[in-house]
Amino acid sequence: MTRVNAIWRHEEYRKSLRKLEDWEKDREFCRHTPEHFLDVARLTWILVLEAGMQADKELIYAAGLLHDIGRFRQYEAGIPHEEAGVQLAEEILKDCGFDQSEQEQVLELIRGHRTRQEAGSLPELFYRADKLSRNCFSCPAEEKCDWPKEKKNLEIRM
Repeated sequence: MTRVNAIWRHEEYRKSLRKLEDWEKDREFCRHTPEHFLDVARLTWILVLEAGMQADKELIYAAGLLHDIGRFRQYEAGIPHEEAGVQLAEEILKDCGFDQSEQEQVLELIRGHRTRQEAGSLPELFYRADKLSRNCFSCPAEEKCDWPKEKKNLEIRM
């Protein structure tokens, strides 16, 4: 996980994370924190193992750390955060030693994490993990949340 830790320490990543934390410090709904990023990576890895799928754990963790990092640009300029995340991630991944093929795989996960993907694919598992990482069943703001009911976790499940 050397390259994943390089992402964590990357100057642009840290700067983007600080901006995101500042934008969300008073957010009533789910926040986009390192805990969420790691939950998505860990849940994706569990889903991969349960499916008996072959996948690169380091790429999953890279995507987990990066998938919501562009959200501050959505707040600032209205750019969809998956697009902004891809823009930020391209340079960070390159700087952290990911080759072109690896970058493309991570960027595919970031790009598709808000839209249901092909059943049984790694992007679908990543999408599911992103939704499963949210504990809607215990959220005091759940009734005010604009997520569609079918995306909410209103029970503990996997």
